[in-house]
Amino acid sequence: MLLSQIGITPDIIISTEIDESPLKDEKPYDFALRLALSKAKAGYKQKKGIVIAADTIVTLGTRILSKAQDKEEAVKFLELLSGRRHQVITAIAVEYGAPKPLTRVTKTSVSIKRLTAMEIDHYILSGEWIGKAGGYAIQGLAARFVKRINGSYTNVVGLPLFETANLLESIGINIPTEIL
Repeated sequence: MLLSQIGITPDIIISTEIDESPLKDEKPYDFALRLALSKAKAGYKQKKGIVIAADTIVTLGTRILSKAQDKEEAVKFLELLSGRRHQVITAIAVEYGAPKPLTRVTKTSVSIKRLTAMEIDHYILSGEWIGKAGGYAIQGLAARFVKRINGSYTNVVGLPLFETANLLESIGINIPTEIL
């Protein structure tokens, strides 16, 4: 969906099965980059061509809040984020058969208002947190919790489009510039 905003329609969407657990003492930046590279390489093995992979994580300092595994963990994440500023880090990897994939890592700062227990409960009931880093989706109901954002909105959604377009243009992919 995000790629379509910049006029790109993927030929295929590949699901890769990789372990998304952080390594012991792995820093958030390194963790996101490792996952994006692993996904890009796994996708390229399945389907040769240009493969774009990304991984988004939410961090509080060096603490990584990956995708909430259940309702209890989602509640815990929202309680941790409540009234605080956190970082959203997305790593992009473009694998296209060159000796080395292209990569970019984007960071965005997000401030969440202080959440009430009722707001958290209602959000959890929505199910929108499922599969989302940090247990929330800025593009959905959680948008009303965001006080401030400093950086790329599309990064927080899951794919920083400015950086993605620049990576693709660097390997000769033309990004449409006119309105259709």
